[in-house]
Amino acid sequence: MSIRKRRARRNASTHAVRNFLIGLLSILAVLAAVLSVTGYALAASWLEDLPDYESADAYLVAEPTTVYDAAGNTLGSFYIENRVSVELDEISPYVLDGTVDTEDVRFYEHNGVDPLGILRAAVSNLTGGSEGGSTITQQLVRNTVLSDEQFEQSLRRKVREAYISIEMEKVYTKDQILNMYLNTIFYGNGAYGIEAASITYFNKHASELTLAEAALLVGLPQSPSYYDPFVNPEAATERRNTVLDRMLSAGDITQEEHDEAQATELQLNPGATSLEGNSTSPYWTDYVRELLSQDFSADTILQGGLKVYTTLDPTYQQAAEEAVHEQLDALGNADLNAALVAIDPDTGYILAMVGGRDYSTNQFNLATTARRQPGSSFKTITLVAALSAGMSPDVMLNCSSPMNITPTWRVQNFGNTNYGTISLRRATEMSANTGYAQVAVEIGADAIVETAHTMGIDEELSAYPSITLGTAGIPPIQMAEAYATLAAGGVHRDPVAITRIEDRNGNVVYEHEDSSEQAIDPSVAAAATDVLEGVVTNGTATVIQQNKGYDQPVAGKTGTTEETRDLWFCGYTPQVAVAIWTGYVQEQTIYIGGAQGSTSQTSSMIFSRFANKVLTGLPREEFPTADAPSYLPNDQWSFSAKAAESPETPDSPESAETPATSTEAPPATSTEAPPVDTQPATPPVETQPATPPVETDPPAPTDPAPAG
Repeated sequence: MSIRKRRARRNASTHAVRNFLIGLLSILAVLAAVLSVTGYALAASWLEDLPDYESADAYLVAEPTTVYDAAGNTLGSFYIENRVSVELDEISPYVLDGTVDTEDVRFYEHNGVDPLGILRAAVSNLTGGSEGGSTITQQLVRNTVLSDEQFEQSLRRKVREAYISIEMEKVYTKDQILNMYLNTIFYGNGAYGIEAASITYFNKHASELTLAEAALLVGLPQSPSYYDPFVNPEAATERRNTVLDRMLSAGDITQEEHDEAQATELQLNPGATSLEGNSTSPYWTDYVRELLSQDFSADTILQGGLKVYTTLDPTYQQAAEEAVHEQLDALGNADLNAALVAIDPDTGYILAMVGGRDYSTNQFNLATTARRQPGSSFKTITLVAALSAGMSPDVMLNCSSPMNITPTWRVQNFGNTNYGTISLRRATEMSANTGYAQVAVEIGADAIVETAHTMGIDEELSAYPSITLGTAGIPPIQMAEAYATLAAGGVHRDPVAITRIEDRNGNVVYEHEDSSEQAIDPSVAAAATDVLEGVVTNGTATVIQQNKGYDQPVAGKTGTTEETRDLWFCGYTPQVAVAIWTGYVQEQTIYIGGAQGSTSQTSSMIFSRFANKVLTGLPREEFPTADAPSYLPNDQWSFSAKAAESPETPDSPESAETPATSTEAPPATSTEAPPVDTQPATPPVETQPATPPVETDPPAPTDPAPAG
């Protein structure tokens, strides 16, 4: 910075009388033409409805809302304009000097409006040149306070602009005004503000710009499209050299610096701000934006400069994405999709979310919005309701197949397998439909629905016994929430995505506070976990036990729906609760290798891959323990269902679920109406399955129903 400019800058806030007189003369000069024609009354009327130029908010520009993960990494942003505001000390001095020398050489001397500048511009224009008469302050006012009028070519707008500029300089220092200007001005190629421009053209911060680079950017605002260095490098170079000439004339650079910079060829290095590309985890940032929209207006989200800190753990997220893609790629089915939600049971924090296989081809978030039937993974809810009612996991059930559960409801196990009389525990491990149908009738569908809501499932559920077979559509995030309640010893927490929100000035406008309730008795939660561990060690999810590379207990339940259209595994360790769904965006039977797919090939294996990535090497933890619940005597339960003859449907051991192969079964059968598609063709519509008929309806032919 030259000695003259330093002296002017130092004296900018002094000589109040002189500045007042200059300001007064300036505005009188602008008003003179108007007053001579229309008189003082008209000029005064133009100043009656001015915006609140004294408020700092009047000079705020649109800034993006930025989303961060739990480690502070930027995930993405929501914005209208590509803008990153910076402080004055974060901008190269070459930019500061060049901007003043080029746009408003008397910036530190005038009081908002520069009569000499207006005269100089007039002379330049009359002699064939091109020079603007507006000061930096006037340009800032035009781009912010009077943005609605900036393209209005009238004396009225010019008078209002001049008046506000003079008043503004009574409130803000010159450096503050220059800083606001540099964060506001448009530099072309979608870049607003010097920081975004620096990254867009040179892929570096504004503080790192060389003299030649700074001069190029300083010259762009006069005509960003004409001087676009990507399109018209010759014109951009000529404009850059003009800026360097002015910096030399002002004494801000030496002749040697000037000549060296002018001899430098354009060396563009296009970059992208964190705003461009929108997000590294697009399903997650879409979900966060949806949450923000519940409390903030669209204008605030897109322009308010919020900083949103979220719970997403980068290690867990990477592991989740890798697990999904690795397993789906291994199956060789390019159309098969999957969703995963992982929750920390101790906090409710969502650690990972995969909303689909490829965001570029399907933006519908299958993890939070798709209401897909969970099949037998919903039997866990019935198990908890039964244990809460005093039913022992060792109560014996006739799990023959098929079976008339009521006079109008016939159910069969997968493959019509007859399990005979087994305990509720074993019925859970083998996912026996006939056993669970009897339990649902015995404890009542209302108890199952109430338990589901208590554990965190928010969907509206119809209280029919068939709900135990997972006929109601439920998003994976709610299934993960319910299973997290068990992992936490019966303590329920709503899923947490956002921990803190700051406004553009760093003020905290929201901070998450832990809120939990003992939703399920600890003894019941512990007993349910004990049963669900058997599913992994001795049931339909043994593929997880066989592939464990970590020393942690695992509990969970598989789920398959009618015609193998949805394949689930919902499970948990002491550290994390996970719900995984695999299927097609538009529902259809899943085939893998020419045969109907299974959970052991899909969701259970995704869980196995994910858990191995995040849990291997961690010290072993145990599930919460509690005394056993108080159970009613087993003979208090009157399971009245009876086996039905079905000679035309023999046992099918080749396709039945067996612990030896860990093969998840396709659906069993029921005389209730089969579940309907809950995920139509794109764009998906949030639909609920058809309400099951009341039990007085006449029997229907044997149709598939969810199982295992």
